[in-house]
Amino acid sequence: MRLTVVSCLVLSASGLTYWYNTKGSDFNYGLLIDASASMTADDLKPSRIGAAKNAALNFVNSIGTGSVGVITFTGTSFVRQRLTDDLDEVKAVIENINIENIGGTAIGDALVTGSNLFFSGREKGNVLILMTDGQSNVGLEINGAIPFLLENKVLVHTIGIGTKEGGNFVGEVVTRLDEDSLKFISEETGGRYFNAANEDELKKSFSEIAQLRIKRVGKNLTVILLLIGVCLLLVEWGLMNSKYRSLP
Repeated sequence: MRLTVVSCLVLSASGLTYWYNTKGSDFNYGLLIDASASMTADDLKPSRIGAAKNAALNFVNSIGTGSVGVITFTGTSFVRQRLTDDLDEVKAVIENINIENIGGTAIGDALVTGSNLFFSGREKGNVLILMTDGQSNVGLEINGAIPFLLENKVLVHTIGIGTKEGGNFVGEVVTRLDEDSLKFISEETGGRYFNAANEDELKKSFSEIAQLRIKRVGKNLTVILLLIGVCLLLVEWGLMNSKYRSLP
């Protein structure tokens, strides 16, 4: 009993939170689109970036209602469109996305920037959709971004764009998809990972995301664990002052 009391008090002091997914009806979406040079690879037609833009446009058309924000990222992140329910404006922004002349792919930084899109709408279901070839190599590590996403109740679906064999860009350079990092992000935040090795699979991924309608919810267990610990402590105190104070 004493061990249980100590465990409850320690977990209560740590701010333990139970995370789970639930159905929702009102959503904010943040589109995180990789605009690094590797997205010009030719394993998707017309290119990875071109296929991502086309699929994102179809997604905006399919959600019907909701607020959408758009961020592109390379070695740094660019907020192209803050949350808005003007979907025509969102589509215009997506159509004008181009490759950035900044080296690197900072996925961790993009996740934190995307989470900040939802600063004024945290009571809604906040969903980020990360589209990338998955090769994070600069900026904040992905592990460092996960606690921030959980704290802000942000669910992340990840879409790996490209084939495992990779594609050519900038001459003979080959870039390959890093699925492990993308699976880790989605699993930690309650989302799903999708592999898009061609244009049809990419559109199908967005279609499934639009139909999922799930959001991330957290239940802080601090007070519950504290009450359990205190109640058990009182029970132990009562037993210590009775005939059960020692074992037979």
